[in-house]
Amino acid sequence: MPSFDTCWTYLVHLLNLITFRSFQSYDNVQTPINTGLQQPHFKPLHRPEPPYDYPIFKPPNAPEDWNDQFVCKYPSLPEYELCSNKHDHPGCWLKPKNASSGLPTYNIKTDYESIYPPGIKRNYTIDISNTTLSPDGCLNEEGKVFNLTYPGPWIEACWGDEIEVTVINSLPCNGTTVHWHGIRQLNTVEMDGVNAVTQCPIAPGANFTYRFRAHQYGSSWYHSHYSLQYADGAVGPLTIHGPSSAPYDTALDPIIMTDWNQRSAFQDWAWSLNPKGKRPKMTSILLNGNGTFAGHPDVSCTNPEPRTLYNRVFQSGVRYLLRLINTSVDSAFIFSIDGHNLTVIQSDFVPIHPYTTNSVLIGIGQRYHVVVEGTPDPAHVALDGNYWIRTIPADGCSSFHEDNGKPVVHAKTGIIRYDRDSTDDPTSTQNSPMPVKCSDEPYESLRPLHEWTVPPETDTIKLNFEVSLDKTNGPPYDPQEGYRWQISQGALWLNYSAPTLTNFNLVGGNNSAQVHLPTIPQDNVPWVEFLITAQGLDTPVRRFPTVAHPIHLHGHDFALLAASNETYNSNTVKIKRDNPPRRDVVLLPAGGYIIIAFKMDNPGVWLLHCHIAWHASSGLAMQVLENVNKVKLVDPEQLADTCAKWDDWMHNKRPTTQCKTYIPFQDDSGI
Repeated sequence: MPSFDTCWTYLVHLLNLITFRSFQSYDNVQTPINTGLQQPHFKPLHRPEPPYDYPIFKPPNAPEDWNDQFVCKYPSLPEYELCSNKHDHPGCWLKPKNASSGLPTYNIKTDYESIYPPGIKRNYTIDISNTTLSPDGCLNEEGKVFNLTYPGPWIEACWGDEIEVTVINSLPCNGTTVHWHGIRQLNTVEMDGVNAVTQCPIAPGANFTYRFRAHQYGSSWYHSHYSLQYADGAVGPLTIHGPSSAPYDTALDPIIMTDWNQRSAFQDWAWSLNPKGKRPKMTSILLNGNGTFAGHPDVSCTNPEPRTLYNRVFQSGVRYLLRLINTSVDSAFIFSIDGHNLTVIQSDFVPIHPYTTNSVLIGIGQRYHVVVEGTPDPAHVALDGNYWIRTIPADGCSSFHEDNGKPVVHAKTGIIRYDRDSTDDPTSTQNSPMPVKCSDEPYESLRPLHEWTVPPETDTIKLNFEVSLDKTNGPPYDPQEGYRWQISQGALWLNYSAPTLTNFNLVGGNNSAQVHLPTIPQDNVPWVEFLITAQGLDTPVRRFPTVAHPIHLHGHDFALLAASNETYNSNTVKIKRDNPPRRDVVLLPAGGYIIIAFKMDNPGVWLLHCHIAWHASSGLAMQVLENVNKVKLVDPEQLADTCAKWDDWMHNKRPTTQCKTYIPFQDDSGI
C-alpha cells in the first residue's frame, strides 16, 4: 500500500495539472511569465488606506500585469513609510515617519549584507516533472520543468522577506534539489540546494521545504543543481523587489535567455569526457522560452511547428526597467536592442553607478538590470517602428552547430514594437560598434554604490588554484579512464547519500575537492583571496586548454581584485582594493586569471564551480569549508528524513522497468 506521503504528493501534483496554476504565493496566485504583447500601464503605487499602520505598497518594479495583487508589506515597521519613487527617488525604499527619530533609512547605500527591513513570509510550492517541450518549434521529449511551465514560475519577494518554497519531486527516475542562485543564505547553508554538499537529493515522490531570508534585492534565478537537470528546463526567475540606482517609469517582467537543444543534456554528457570527441553543440537561442530553430544538416527537427518570438510594445519617451538573466548551458550572450542604448544599473545582486552602452555581455549565471528609454537613436530610426532584440553568442564563449566557422543560430530573439498593431518583422540594423569577444563587462564600469574596501594582502588569507583538464583513473569516476575538468585536488565527485554538511568527519581526499579555511575567533572576520588561473603556475605537467570559465561562488558576493587574459605575474598584476567590482559570477578569461576576495562571515560549505554545465558535471568545482564548527542547522530533522527517503528509493523503490538501470548510477560529479 502506498504511503501517506506518496499519496499526498500525487494528489498535489494532480491538482497542479488540473488547475494549471503555476504556484501560490503568500498574497496571490502567480502565473508564468507572459510572452505575448502587452501595453504598459502607468498607475500610482498602491497605498491602502488605514487600518494599515505600516508600509504596504505595490513595488515600483511591479509585474507588468497590474491585475497582479503582489504587494510589499512591513507589519513590524509601523514607524516607517515608503520613500521609493521610481521616477525621481528610486534609491530610497523605507524611511522613518519621524525624521528626528534616529531610526535608519533603508536605501540603495544600506549595507544589505547585515541590515535589512524585516518583511513577511512568502510561501510557494513548485513541482518538478517530465514534460514534452517545443520552445524552438522542434520537439524535445526529455523536458524537466517546474509546474509544467518553461521557464518555471516567477518567484517574487520584497527586500527583507522570508521566502519559503516547498519543492515536490514528481520525476520518476531522478532525484533533485533546487539552488537559489546568488542568494547569500546567511546562516542558512542547508537551504542552498546543492545535492551531496548541503543535503541529499529529494527522492521521487518526496518533497523538501527551503526557507531563507532575502537580504539582497534584484534579479536572479532558481534551478536544479542535480547533475544536468537545469539544462533540460528546470529553471525559473527569482526577483526580490527593492531600490534602484536610476529612475525609470515601468518595468518589464524578467527576461531569461538561454541556449537550447532538442535532446536531453544527459544524452550529450558523454561527449564532454573525451577531448578528442565532439564538444556538445547547442542548436537554438531562447528568450523566455521562445525561439526559432535555424536549421542545420546535422540536426533533425521533429514535429516542427511555428513559434512566436518574445514581443513587447514600447511607448515613446517611456523609460523601461529590464531584468536580464542568462541561464545557459554553454553560452555567453551580447544583449542589445537595435537603435537603443542601455543604462546598466545593477550587476548580479549589486547596485552600481549607472553607465550607458549599446549592448551588455551576460555570462552564464550573470544578471543585469538595465533601463531602456523608448526613444530610438535618431540616426537609426526604423520607419516601421519595429526593432530587433538580439542575443548574440560571444566569440569563444559558446558552442553551436557551425557553417564555415560561424554559428548557425538565430540571434534575433525578440521584437520591440512602437505600433502594437504591427506584425511585420523588423528591418532595423544591428548597433555598431558592438564588441562580441568573450569577456565580462568593463570592470571599470562596475562601481558598486555600497562600497567595500578590501584590506591589504598582508591581512588576508591567500590561496591559489589552477583550472585544468586531466585524465582520471579508477573509481569513483565512470568511465574510469577519461578526461575531467578540475580546480582543486582533482575532479569533484560527491556521494549523494553523504552530504558534506552532515558528514564533516567522513569527507576529505582527492575526490571531494575541498578547501578548508582556517577557523577564526568570533570577533575577527578576515578576508580570503583566491587566485584562480587558467594556465599552470606550479604544475606544468597538467593540461590547460585555452577556454574561458564563468566562475560562481555560493554563499557570498566576492570582490574582483584583478582579472586578465594574460599569464599571471605577481610583479605586474594590478590589484584594486578600493571599491572593486562585486558580484557572484565572474568570467575567468581563457589563458588568464582572476583574483577574488570575500569575507569569512558565513559559516558553511559553499560550492565554487564553473557554470558551464558540462564542466560542472565533469568536476570543475570545489567545496569551500568555512568555519564549519560554527554551523547551526535550521532543520536537522528534515535533512535526515530527506537522506533516509533518498536511500530507501535508491536501494528499495527505484523502478527498474520504467527507469534505465545504469551501473554505476552516477557518472558525473553530482552537480
